[in-house]
Amino acid sequence: MLKFLKSIFGSSSGDTVSLAPDAIPGWLDEREKQVRAALDAEAEEPMNNIRNSMSSLQLIVNNLKGADQDPETHPKIKSIAKNSLPLFLKAMNSALAKELPEEPEAFYAASVECVKGCLNTVRGQGRYLLVAFPDEMKATKTGIDVIGHEINRMTKTLGQYTKEMARINAAREACATVIDTHKDLKRSVGKEERTRARIAEISGQLKGITEETGRLNNDPSLEMLKEDQAAFDELAKQRDDFLRLYVSNTMTASHVLRKAEKIASRKHLAKEIHILNEAMEVLSDHEVSDAGTIVSVLAAACPVTKKMIGDGDLLLKNKEERAVFSDTEKFGRDLGELCTKYHEIAAECQKAETRIVSHPVTTRLRTLEREKKQLESMHLREEEGLTELIEWREKTEASIPELQSALEKRLGEVTGQSVTIARTSGQSPVSGQE
Repeated sequence: MLKFLKSIFGSSSGDTVSLAPDAIPGWLDEREKQVRAALDAEAEEPMNNIRNSMSSLQLIVNNLKGADQDPETHPKIKSIAKNSLPLFLKAMNSALAKELPEEPEAFYAASVECVKGCLNTVRGQGRYLLVAFPDEMKATKTGIDVIGHEINRMTKTLGQYTKEMARINAAREACATVIDTHKDLKRSVGKEERTRARIAEISGQLKGITEETGRLNNDPSLEMLKEDQAAFDELAKQRDDFLRLYVSNTMTASHVLRKAEKIASRKHLAKEIHILNEAMEVLSDHEVSDAGTIVSVLAAACPVTKKMIGDGDLLLKNKEERAVFSDTEKFGRDLGELCTKYHEIAAECQKAETRIVSHPVTTRLRTLEREKKQLESMHLREEEGLTELIEWREKTEASIPELQSALEKRLGEVTGQSVTIARTSGQSPVSGQE
């Protein structure tokens, strides 16, 4: 087979083979066909010999079935041989019955399995037949050896074929790498154009937003809006002051009521516990209560608390607590009025804020600001993508000579000669169809 391959690929004479870029994939396909044809040609004779040898071995095994034992064999050995023979014949027939495909690699694998089966049988049940059937067993071993010899011939042939195919596949992989790299480079040009177009479009949109924002900021109606904003800021300050005062008073009262609830729990005063819990729930709510509700719950809870204070069960620890419970009726009225004022101011704040927020100019400015942030984020991503693309292309273009050199090396390993890839003006070293 080696001589046959050399006749296909040529010897290492120092001559240089020049291949056209577009011809390389087809050239490798043709090389593969030639190597395959060489394999088929080299394997034909040993394959025929193996088939013939297996037929001969099968005949030897069949004849063993009716063969007479050596008359001088010891009776005990004769008995053992008689019992072993059916098992031997069955195993040998099973091994020899394996189908032998036409394709050399599959034929080789099946032949090896057949010989392994035969050898195992001879070494197994066959060892009991050596004395009783010496000539037949010798012929059986000889038949197996003949098949083994032909298999060895195929081993060398297939080994050489495998090496040649590995070289071809390595060259094909190197060729695909070069082709794919040039395709990727070509696609990157279009991708760059599309990216630059998107960047230009986004830049135009951002410019438009800047111009419109400038016009809106000079809109005459914004002067009136500034007055509305100043009024809102004053109302919001009053609202927040009322809220802080409300929170301070309710926290003080709630703290005392909580101590009263613990005393009521210890004394098992169910009614008082309910009254105090209801009041604490209103006082501790994160929303400001309405005046009627808070006056009502305090009117019920404060007498319970004041009784505990009068009985000495509950001690007030600071001036704030004493101020609240020195006149609980006044505290309740004042807190109710505070709630009313807070809700009135909060309502005016809400109306003023609505006027500001719903103003068409400010509404449009907010919309433009959101759009600007989104576009700026998109612009940044596109710019980063463009930078990465250009860096990748520069790096990839720099790798082309090395990739081409690797391809020429692989092609040289296939031919056994030095290979160069011919270049034409404006043509990549290796091109491929999109």
